[in-house]
Amino acid sequence: MGQGRPTTNMSPPAERPGPPALSWERCWAALLARDCAMDGRVYYSVRTTGVYCRPSCPSRRPRPEHVQFYASGEEAEQAGFRPCRRCRPELPSAVEPHLESMVEICRLIEQSDHMPSLAELARRARLSASHFHRLFTSVVGLTPRAYAAAQRAKRLRLELERGRPVTAAMFDAGFESSGRFYAVSHALLGMTPSRYRAGGTQTDLWFAVGHCSLGAIVVAQSLRGVCAILLGDDPEHLVRDLQARFPRAHLIGGDAAFERVVSIVVGFIEEPQRGLSLPLDIRGTVFQQLVWNALQRIPVGSTATYREIARRIGRPASVRAVGKACGANPLAVAIPCHRVIRQDGDPAGYRWGVERKRVLLAREAERSGQVAGSCSTSADQPPDGLA
Repeated sequence: MGQGRPTTNMSPPAERPGPPALSWERCWAALLARDCAMDGRVYYSVRTTGVYCRPSCPSRRPRPEHVQFYASGEEAEQAGFRPCRRCRPELPSAVEPHLESMVEICRLIEQSDHMPSLAELARRARLSASHFHRLFTSVVGLTPRAYAAAQRAKRLRLELERGRPVTAAMFDAGFESSGRFYAVSHALLGMTPSRYRAGGTQTDLWFAVGHCSLGAIVVAQSLRGVCAILLGDDPEHLVRDLQARFPRAHLIGGDAAFERVVSIVVGFIEEPQRGLSLPLDIRGTVFQQLVWNALQRIPVGSTATYREIARRIGRPASVRAVGKACGANPLAVAIPCHRVIRQDGDPAGYRWGVERKRVLLAREAERSGQVAGSCSTSADQPPDGLA
């Protein structure tokens, strides 16, 4: 079985190419994440077993030096590998034929006054309920129920911002009972509905200014969790930025206990692979939260393109909107928009400065033992300054 296998399998990962328009690093990240959204776009072979698989294969993860990637199963078979008996890569991809259908389901949920049942959504997609649920979650990054809840939250915020009475906004957003609404309203808004309607008046935010290897840093926290991590050169400018983001909030200077929160954030920025052991208060539109959720699934040391992120959230035509969502990210590094790059490897724009983005990518690549790369077409490139 060893005859005819490519010798590139033995070379270091950084020296090996992936399929056209995909870097080795991006393919490896898909393998690590068992990303079924990449099924049909890339296949990998394992030199020690003689088989090739889909990225979503549940088999034990191989060592990187034993892996080679291909754009098709045919290429892997021509190189001397046989199809895996678990993931059956020689069969059509389970996700690719349904991408357009999943986008249509998203539109249906967005336009519905009430959440359609799982059975109804599955019938529209012409799938079984369990199969539909798995596909929708893998493509969109949220379950159908979670996506519908995000849509309700969006409509609720819009109605309250327009000055609508709380009860009217509640029913217009699709909540059928006040008990259910008030049970989840604080989690949706970060405050009471009446306070949100008043523009966040008297919402308490604790904040502190610190320093890290990337320059000045401002960390802010609400009762729900860390809501802002801002990076820059001028601490005063960062504080003004925080005030602009929360114009009617009551900003409270952090005490000695809050300094520990700042130190945890700084430690995370210096060592991203350790993770951030703090709750986050993530506020944004439904689309922004879809993008940010996808960003949080990019492994440390890896990168993705704008088009890939748009595809993962079920909005393949929204490449520029993905760039704007990255630019609106208030939680630097915690929501890793710095891992989104152009296909030529250029980090493009970054709200906190392109040089900081380069430093973060180089640091993560070095400490993860990989080389950050790009994996898209030139159409992935957003306008400068959006990332």
